[in-house]
Amino acid sequence: MTHSETGRPGFDRPMRKEEINNCPIRRWTGPVSVIRSKDELETAMEKLSGHTLLGFDTETRPAYTKGESYPPSLLQLASEQEVFIFQLKHLGLTGPLRDLLADPKVTKAGVSLKYDISELKKLAHFKAAGFADLGEIAKKAGIKNHGLRGLAAVLLGFRIGKGAQTSNWAKDVLTPQQIQYAATDAWVGRKLHLALESKSA
Repeated sequence: MTHSETGRPGFDRPMRKEEINNCPIRRWTGPVSVIRSKDELETAMEKLSGHTLLGFDTETRPAYTKGESYPPSLLQLASEQEVFIFQLKHLGLTGPLRDLLADPKVTKAGVSLKYDISELKKLAHFKAAGFADLGEIAKKAGIKNHGLRGLAAVLLGFRIGKGAQTSNWAKDVLTPQQIQYAATDAWVGRKLHLALESKSA
């Protein structure tokens, strides 16, 4: 066996699928607010005000046939204390959300951000600022895994369940499983940013 095959998983070589699957599953267990009305949006924006680091993610209804596509259904933002899930089919990408996505003083941490941002811009125009792509940061830090699940295993020692990944995110009322999955992805984005920051300090 070469050194690259026996080296530290995630650093000397990518952590393999079976190694990730051996990690314990963890989920966000704190408060989650599903936002679908103007009043709920106002309350959420007040709670998010003053935070300088948020975990960020979106969920989109999966498309199974050629030429079929859907706009983002959810936008998730995680502070240290709470995760907010914005149902875009009810809210649209409103002014307060666009302002937050364009605020350079608020770091929004997630993976594959170029795609998420371009899809959100189809709903309403905004000038994206303050985004931190965890895959890009990990690459610069010499980490061989660049996806959310691989990074969680390498840096945090746990894995994220995939149960609701391909469910219908455009549903009018989300299931508890969907809410937990969506909240966990945003929470992990924030945790990974902190872990990468402390690694480079």
